[in-house]
Amino acid sequence: MGYVLRVRLASFFAGAATASFAGLYFLYKDFKVAHDAISQQVIIKTSKKKKSCSFLTLISQSIFTPFSIREKRQ
Repeated sequence: MGYVLRVRLASFFAGAATASFAGLYFLYKDFKVAHDAISQQVIIKTSKKKKSCSFLTLISQSIFTPFSIREKRQ
């Protein structure tokens, strides 16, 4: 009876260790996917920020310069 109990306990702990490893691996992969997605969004937002800054600069220059000067620039 003691042998059967030892085998069952060993089998249980081997299964628990395997499930723990699989769970941690799944969480790691999920973290990497989320990190990559967020990294790509940050890159996109910074490029949009640069575009919006240049657009705002263009608008502010066109608003604050007199019309006659704007015609001469072009």
